[in-house]
Amino acid sequence: MPTARRPTPPRDEGSASIELVILFPALLLLVTALVQYGLWFHASSVALAAAQDGVAAARTHNAALDDGRIAALAFVNSSGGDTLLGATASASAPSVAQVQVVVSGRSLSVVPGMTGPAVSKSAAGPVERFVPDGQP
Repeated sequence: MPTARRPTPPRDEGSASIELVILFPALLLLVTALVQYGLWFHASSVALAAAQDGVAAARTHNAALDDGRIAALAFVNSSGGDTLLGATASASAPSVAQVQVVVSGRSLSVVPGMTGPAVSKSAAGPVERFVPDGQP
């Protein structure tokens, strides 16, 4: 007596390549976003360090505000000129005994032809002053 053959279930041939076609662009976008975030974070760290360096220069006794701006730009050029693009710095005195330096620019972009994300960091500190003995 001949045995009845069971119908074979449909095969999954080619399903791996379909999955790859669907998932690969999403994975590529995720990796690109992570690299872009890393570049932005590094540029942000350089801008913050430059602002802090500018404040350290501008807050010394008898220093001009422009000394802080010059020190911040010198730091960017020596430490991160290729990661913080179009860097600008400004120094201001929000109050008589305070100095603030703001460093702005753009980070590198992973995608050619697109500008990178904007970066702006600031630092502030008290101005050093000479106080004679016994005075507050």
